[in-house]
Amino acid sequence: MADSDDEHTSPQNPDNRIELERQAADEAHKAKILAHPPEGPEGPLHPPVTPRPGATRVVRDRKGGRRVVEVPSTGHSWDGIEEYDNPLPRWWLWTFYATIVWGVFYFIAYPAIPLVNGATRGLLGQSYRSDVAAEIQRFNDANAPIQAKLVETPLEEIAADPELANYTANAGAAIFRTWCAQCHGSGAGGATGYPSLLDNDWLWGGTLEEIHTTVMHGIRDPKDGDTRYSEMPRFGTDELLDNTQIRQVVNHVLELGGLPHDAALAAEGVELFADNCSSCHAEDGTGDRAQGAPDLTDAVWLYGSDPETITRIVRDGPFGVMPAWTGRLSDADIVAVAAYVHSLGGGE
Repeated sequence: MADSDDEHTSPQNPDNRIELERQAADEAHKAKILAHPPEGPEGPLHPPVTPRPGATRVVRDRKGGRRVVEVPSTGHSWDGIEEYDNPLPRWWLWTFYATIVWGVFYFIAYPAIPLVNGATRGLLGQSYRSDVAAEIQRFNDANAPIQAKLVETPLEEIAADPELANYTANAGAAIFRTWCAQCHGSGAGGATGYPSLLDNDWLWGGTLEEIHTTVMHGIRDPKDGDTRYSEMPRFGTDELLDNTQIRQVVNHVLELGGLPHDAALAAEGVELFADNCSSCHAEDGTGDRAQGAPDLTDAVWLYGSDPETITRIVRDGPFGVMPAWTGRLSDADIVAVAAYVHSLGGGE
């Protein structure tokens, strides 16, 4: 039993050694407090800091020489790190003062204070809007000769003129990225409801003249009297056909496009298609560009080729709109972007 007690109280025991170390730390802490008692409720928590000797810095005198001076301490210390009163370099201070002077000058000379309908004009009357307008005018003046030549040249002769072909390729691309890419995509590949301009499937024609007309007047733009216009009836919404008849027509359209369909329903939809759809899409479904009616026999589908999408189109009728660019773009810009679109690979 004695051996067992000695074993538990021995300093070699890990648990006992930890306890002894804890007790020793407590005793040392008490001794430290007794040696440096607090001066009262408002007294400092730490004894005054004595600056370390030897804190120095090198300075230049007026004659260009160097000397070593002692750096005074501020008396602040934290975790053994003292704060010294070491001034900033003169060059840094003068740079800082110069920025203040420049800021005051800019505040007075240039527009600086925002107001409800603008800003203070400043003594110099500087306007960045006028700078931008001047830059645009400089650009327009530089391009005025070739733009005039572009407008005067017949559309079919543009590609044969190297200067005009180069201009339309570059200017047309810039105009397209700015005004057309939001719908047709930056690569002109289109999206659901927005036709691709890279293939040879054109709703209103793919010749340069037809593309130019489409860009000028848009499609179903209510603000342009010469806009291209067609409207597909809403066969379901306006109760022109019931749901069964719509399913029959949809399956016939799927059959025309070579897509999976119900043969029985498709056969029943032939007559309905001839009575209600062939005046625009033709009896064989090949469409009519004069009316912007798409070809239903190819593999190009503007809104989708699944039965649900075609059913929605027949029921509600699509009504896509393209803005007319006459009045928004200059005549030269319209010609340039039309020529650019025609050159993308699908032009006829």
